[in-house]
Amino acid sequence: MDNNNVHKLTRKGIEKLKSELEHLKTTERERNREALKEARAMGDLSENADYDAARDEQALIEARIKEIEHILKNAELIKDDGNNNQVNIGKTVTMQINGEDPKQYSIVGSLEADPFDNKISNESPIGKAVLGMKKGDSKIVRTQSNRELNITIVDVK
Repeated sequence: MDNNNVHKLTRKGIEKLKSELEHLKTTERERNREALKEARAMGDLSENADYDAARDEQALIEARIKEIEHILKNAELIKDDGNNNQVNIGKTVTMQINGEDPKQYSIVGSLEADPFDNKISNESPIGKAVLGMKKGDSKIVRTQSNRELNITIVDVK
């Protein structure tokens, strides 16, 4: 499999995508079909804004379904490497950054990254920098905005 097409995902990430796909294929498609049916019933389709909006939404739903199916088809499950004290994808890491209170972060593949949910991509500058580090290790990392961060690994789970 071409590495550019591989999507590294945790089990939780795969389940979330499967759930979204099921919701889109059942609930959202059906809701959209009803909206299209109601809009058609209003008559002239050439100047029917409701019909146009429903068709646009239909295209978005179908595009997202295709996207998720592609991701799942090319997904690689992130497995626990058994090395419990080394930072790797799929691990939860407690880090102290610039001497602030330690915070927990999950190291995930780029598709699952969500900084607002403390999920750091393994491809981000911080994610790349901490991969392979162990509890007690420290490192200075330069971000894309040229900030220096002093990162200490407090714990790895």
